[in-house]
Amino acid sequence: MNNSQLLKGVLEGCVLIVISDDEVYGYELVQKLNKLGFTNLIGGTVYPLLQKLEKRGDLTSQLKPSSEGPSRKYYSLTPQGKKQMDEFINQWHSLELVVNQIISKKDDQND
Repeated sequence: MNNSQLLKGVLEGCVLIVISDDEVYGYELVQKLNKLGFTNLIGGTVYPLLQKLEKRGDLTSQLKPSSEGPSRKYYSLTPQGKKQMDEFINQWHSLELVVNQIISKKDDQND
């Protein structure tokens, strides 16, 4: 399994978490995710995901004027998006426990 397959499974949840802090526009979100460790992430991956999350009702968007050119579309979390985010965090913690158990068993066998 390569990194991009793993990434697709968790990116949605991470996007919701980042947006929960404060509303962001697409390029700003890509930059934040890059700084947080998703270094190979590009807009071509993020923009379709934002559209999907908005269509699903997890995000809402609003056009706001920008001092640097055309208006920007800012995304923020809806109550449904907050619920999705909380669910992702719970699932991640459960998965993390299972994977860590499996890895530590393997490490014990290798000692």
